[in-house]
Amino acid sequence: MYEIEPLLGRNIMTFENKSMKNSYSLLAGSLALAFACSSPKTTEKTEAPKLSGNPIFEGWYADPEGIVFGEEYWVYPTFSAGYTDQLHFDAFSSKDLVTWEKHANILDTAAIKWARQAMWAPAAIEKDGKYYLFFSANDIQRQSRDGWDPNNDINHFGGLGVAVADSPGGPFKDHIGKPLLSEFYNDAQPIDQFVFKDTDGTYYMLYGGWSHCNIGKLNADFTGFEPWEDGELFHEITPEGYVEGPFVFIREGKYYFLWSEGGWTNDSYKVAYAMSDNINGPWDRIGTILENDTTVATGAGHNSVIQKPGSDDWYMVYHRRPIPNEGRDHRVTAIDVMEFNEDGTIKPIKMTFEGVEANAISQ
Repeated sequence: MYEIEPLLGRNIMTFENKSMKNSYSLLAGSLALAFACSSPKTTEKTEAPKLSGNPIFEGWYADPEGIVFGEEYWVYPTFSAGYTDQLHFDAFSSKDLVTWEKHANILDTAAIKWARQAMWAPAAIEKDGKYYLFFSANDIQRQSRDGWDPNNDINHFGGLGVAVADSPGGPFKDHIGKPLLSEFYNDAQPIDQFVFKDTDGTYYMLYGGWSHCNIGKLNADFTGFEPWEDGELFHEITPEGYVEGPFVFIREGKYYFLWSEGGWTNDSYKVAYAMSDNINGPWDRIGTILENDTTVATGAGHNSVIQKPGSDDWYMVYHRRPIPNEGRDHRVTAIDVMEFNEDGTIKPIKMTFEGVEANAISQ
């Protein structure tokens, strides 16, 4: 006879054991899932954006002219030194606003025979495959001014010059062998020129120190000026507060005119602006957009503006004085973001030590 009960018991035990194992397996799986869900998730590390830092390159440099040539950003500054040492220009190029390459001595007094001191405020532009560099030299004075020195013939002659090269990095050579402009019109000292190509292809020059700003039309080969309809070579367009350093750009059909106010040798230096529908104005001062920030730098001014082509990314390039400021010519070149309000007015520029993020033209 078969012992049914023991067999039945073993079957029951086997079933119970299997059930317990399954329960344990389910419990273990649930705990593992719960642990996995409660464990901190690992995320990929994101690299911090590359920043230009300020100043954007080493050395004492001022009056920076920023412009785009091809797929590169270029900055042409004044070599900031005493007038007798300020005898050449360097340039700097970058593909992304962060890494800058120095192009040393692109123009000097060896190439500009009439320039004997104080070469400053370069302005570059391309036309018909040639690159032109406009500049100021000799700090020309007139007898009615306090700066006139009868015993110093250097500043009795000079003004605005123009040089030409086959590439933006030079070397540049004298374009006409003499100053492009050495006369005084509307009491404006011939310094701080800016060349602007309008939408109709006309090239204008804005210039002027001593709180007067003139505008003239350059001729086709940049050897002189075309008269206005009234026969005058230059019209005065001086806005309220203007001292020097004019710069013009167009955004969304509006013309923006920026200039420097105050004294370039001290903390009163700053940038103001106006807007108009026409290059000739009227230019009514709107307000100050760059000035001292005693937590960052002082003496901020003589700016230019760069737009990344095909975008609404805008940057102000300017010089400023480090804190503490230990010398008249201790100025450095910086770059910060320029932003606009919905009505097109410019937001105040925030000076930074960080500068701007990398922004390659080709991307």
